[in-house]
Amino acid sequence: MTNHVYRLTEVVGSSPTSVDDAIRTAIRKAAQTVRNIEWFETQEVRGQVADGDVAYYQVRLKIGFRVED
Repeated sequence: MTNHVYRLTEVVGSSPTSVDDAIRTAIRKAAQTVRNIEWFETQEVRGQVADGDVAYYQVRLKIGFRVED
């Protein structure tokens, strides 16, 4: 087994539907340009309120991706 080295970056995903969808949106978009994403950590959840209801969810994530040898 090889020792791996990881790099971290932060992204913010958003969705009008749910926190889960905001996370998935962030990971899918990041995966289009970043290879070897292996994990994420939720840093912050926030949202927008409009007319007394939740209008939008935002989630700040750290994503970890393996540095290639």
